Amino acid sequence: MGSAVYFSHPACLEHETTGEHPERPARISAIECSLAERGWLGYEVRQAPPASREMLVAVHSAEYVDSVRSMSESGGGAFDQENIVSERSYDAAAHASGAACAMAEALLAEGPARVGFCATRPPGHHARADSTSGFCLFNHVAVASRHALDSLGARRVFIFDWDVHHGDGTNDIFRATDTVLFASIHQSGLFPGTGRITDAGARAGEGYSINLPVQKGSYEDAWFSLLEHIVIPAAEQYQPDLVLISAGYDAHRADEHGGCELEASSFAEMARHIRGLGERTGAPVGAVLEGGYALDALGASVCATMEALAGDRPPDSVAPDFFTSRAASHIGFHWRL
Repeated sequence: MGSAVYFSHPACLEHETTGEHPERPARISAIECSLAERGWLGYEVRQAPPASREMLVAVHSAEYVDSVRSMSESGGGAFDQENIVSERSYDAAAHASGAACAMAEALLAEGPARVGFCATRPPGHHARADSTSGFCLFNHVAVASRHALDSLGARRVFIFDWDVHHGDGTNDIFRATDTVLFASIHQSGLFPGTGRITDAGARAGEGYSINLPVQKGSYEDAWFSLLEHIVIPAAEQYQPDLVLISAGYDAHRADEHGGCELEASSFAEMARHIRGLGERTGAPVGAVLEGGYALDALGASVCATMEALAGDRPPDSVAPDFFTSRAASHIGFHWRL
């Protein structure tokens, strides 16, 4: 796959939440301690630039971007009890979006990097155009996708979200366009309560949202089956120029914020499937950290993902299960699965 790049920034440690809030600076420390022990897995480590205001307002309303900045610069506050802003939160979120944009540039414009990972916080996939949600301020994957489409020559971007929670912000931002194919496997019944299988997008984007909820307690075979037999075939037909992963790790069995039974090796296997997609379509692959709050599991899972993305081991194959066959009947009309 060529060289691999890793982006982070110290500002992401300075986004302060309160009390026992699960989205805490120790998440990044756990990841980077694990990576340091493994020699950074051969990735080139780069410091992320901040996203410009222009990059942010290409996705978010100017009023919303300014409200996050104003709250930060005034010393912090809270949009609600889950979405906390401290004095450095705007800087952290801007660098997190900037990391995703810089990774897209490294993958599309610079060469020869073919894979990348951004370990940044706060996460982004719940942030909508004009509102914060689910610990997220700016939607980093969406900002990077828009940057790739507007400034880096990409015509189509594929986003795969494997966080245990549905990426409602990303889904909503790109709901009505066919320039982004969004696919999500997530646990049914969890926050934010969106992502039903019948949600396939709207207007020009009808058929370009693939939502695949799984049941609480689902093991990796359910995730692998949906990925291999629904997501990957649709994405191959789509022929993206860039592949981005919203890489949340709260579907790990050790994470109390989800209810699924994945292991670090499960995320590695999904990464191998996505890397293989990139190899077959000629699209580079980059991942952006979303959720994941069990620190040991998070560090191990990110390392497993990065190793798989930069490696050459092919994925294994699983037989489609009953739910996959039923799900295919819902979306196959567009992708002829």
